[in-house]
Amino acid sequence: MTTLVPGREPWETAAVVDESGGHAGRRPVLLLLHGMGATGDVWLPWAPYLEQHWPGRWLAPDLAGHGWAPPLASYSFAGFAQRIAQALAPDDRLVVLGHSLGGVVGLALAARAAETPVDAVVGLGIKAVWSPAEVTRAAEVAARPVSWFASRTEAARRHLRVAGLAGLVSPDHPVVDAGLRQVDGRWRLAMDPAAFAVGEPDLAALLAATDVPVVLARGEHDPIVTDEQLKEYGVPVATLPGLGHNAHVEDPAAVLALLDPYR
Repeated sequence: MTTLVPGREPWETAAVVDESGGHAGRRPVLLLLHGMGATGDVWLPWAPYLEQHWPGRWLAPDLAGHGWAPPLASYSFAGFAQRIAQALAPDDRLVVLGHSLGGVVGLALAARAAETPVDAVVGLGIKAVWSPAEVTRAAEVAARPVSWFASRTEAARRHLRVAGLAGLVSPDHPVVDAGLRQVDGRWRLAMDPAAFAVGEPDLAALLAATDVPVVLARGEHDPIVTDEQLKEYGVPVATLPGLGHNAHVEDPAAVLALLDPYR
C-alpha cells in the first residue's frame, strides 16, 4: 500500500484482477483530492460506489497541512501538488477528481512541467472569481493562531464549518475524526490555518499549462461559482442538477459518473 502521509496510510483499495485476467493496477489510479479544511476521509462514503464502478485502485490522501499530513513551510498550489506527486508509485497513471482546493491541486499536478502521469482532471466546485476582500480575508484567517476547544463536539462543529460540511455531515460521524486533535484534554482542528494563505488560483494559467482533458464541474446550487464563470475558460463544464458546493458528499454517484469517460 502506498504511503502518502508519513505515519499514516491513505484510504485506498488494493488492486484487483479484472475480468480479462489482467491486473487492475495497470488501469488509471483514481486520485481523490479533498477541499480546503477537509481530509481524505471525506471520500470514505464513496467506497461502495467505487467498488462497483471504478475498475482499478483509488487513493484519497490528506493534502499538506490537513488531517495527518505535515504542513508546508509556505503554501502554494504547486507545493500541494509536489507533496502528493513525491509519494506516488512510479508506474501510477492518474485520473484526478478534486473538490475545490483539490481541483486546483489536480490541475497543478497535470501541468506539463510537473511531469506527473495524469490522464485527466475533473475539478469540482473550484472558486473561479475572487474579490480583493475575499483574498484579504483568507490571508487574515491564515495568520490567526490555532483555536482550542473544551470538547470534541465544539471542535467537530468548527471543523465542519471550515470544511463547508456543516449540515451535510454529523459532528459524531467517523469522517470528522481525521480533522481533529486532542492535546492535554483540549481539542483543536488538525488543519494548519496557514493553508488559507495559498490564496487565489490563476485558473487560466493552470489550464494553459496542461495538455490533458479537463472538466470543470459544479453543483447547480453552488453559491461560490457559476456556470458562466467556468465557461470563460474554454473547457467542458458539467452542472449537476439539485446539488451544492459539496456535490461529492451530497450525491457520490452523480459525481462519479463524470469519470466514466476516463475509466
